[in-house]
Amino acid sequence: MPAEITSIDEFVGLSENAIECRVKRSKEVAKLKLRTPSRLYTHKVKVDRADDVIRRLKCEIVEV
Repeated sequence: MPAEITSIDEFVGLSENAIECRVKRSKEVAKLKLRTPSRLYTHKVKVDRADDVIRRLKCEIVEV
């Protein structure tokens, strides 16, 4: 089961060990899915703030 992370800073910290981050955008919410070797982490953010969070990530970004 994936774990949902509510803190942006914690999510960015987990991205250092991640393989990739998949970004799924809808009209109001962007869902970020962070794949690490052991687990899948998700984070929901409003579409207007998604680009700011994505710039801070330290892994490969895949738009879905």
